[in-house]
Amino acid sequence: MQRADWNGVFPAITTPFKADESIDLDLFGRHIAWMAGHGCTALVTPGSLGEGGLLSLDEKRSLWTRAVEVLGDALPVVAAVGACGTREAVEIAQAAQACGCRGLMVLPPYAYVGDWRETRTHFARVFAATPLGCMLYNNPPAYGTDVLPEQLEDLADEFPNLHAVKESSGDIRRMTAIRARMGDRLAVYIGIDDMVLEGVAAGAEGWIAGLVNGFPAESVRLFELARDGRLEEAEELYRWFLPLLRLDAGPQFVHLVKLAAARAGWGNERMRLPRLPVEPALRDRAMSIIDVSMKVRPAIAR
Repeated sequence: MQRADWNGVFPAITTPFKADESIDLDLFGRHIAWMAGHGCTALVTPGSLGEGGLLSLDEKRSLWTRAVEVLGDALPVVAAVGACGTREAVEIAQAAQACGCRGLMVLPPYAYVGDWRETRTHFARVFAATPLGCMLYNNPPAYGTDVLPEQLEDLADEFPNLHAVKESSGDIRRMTAIRARMGDRLAVYIGIDDMVLEGVAAGAEGWIAGLVNGFPAESVRLFELARDGRLEEAEELYRWFLPLLRLDAGPQFVHLVKLAAARAGWGNERMRLPRLPVEPALRDRAMSIIDVSMKVRPAIAR
């Protein structure tokens, strides 16, 4: 992937499991094709929403291989690279390249929050491990590591294959700060579903989306309306979508996105331990939100 390829809606696809916790590759492939058919521009797997930290490298290879088989040359597959250790992260990146992935979304190390010297070394080793275009995933609430705009610029100066940043700090000012410092050198991506309209207004070129797993037509339409400056239409669709998008913004986002996608006709609620089925009271509240939204779902071709 080149810099110009980093734009639009990239689903962070869920990983479907069978009853024995093995991956349902057939359903995974059909899900990919369905979202691609609604205008998504690339696919990310297996990130946090895809429960990537609970998958073996062989399982990740199986997902990447199936995704590349389904999409061919039509859309890029972006591999999420998350690991506790840098050596493991480099191995994941190189395995993704071997499977035909065309981009990487690189996370900071799991579990250990280092200083900038250590964090920079981790990212640098992964960016240097392949020629693939890379996105840096910045999510300080989840991982404890916050990569500042000047640190992004430092990395981009050394690594020309660093093309994008997924910004999940929740602070819209961070997006404007990155754009002010770096212009369009890096594509800024929205990383939290319920700030997509605000993110596009702040200069984001893309969206790593969660609720797209059940609602791709609405997701792509919302992003395109915002991007094209059709704000009145975008705001109307956003008002409908926001209760669903907020399901992606809490600690049980995997549970709730899978629940919403299943209600929309895709997949099931199965997750891998240590995640358990969502507690009944929370499930009932979420289902109420989902069912109300489904009853007044806008008429968008799907």
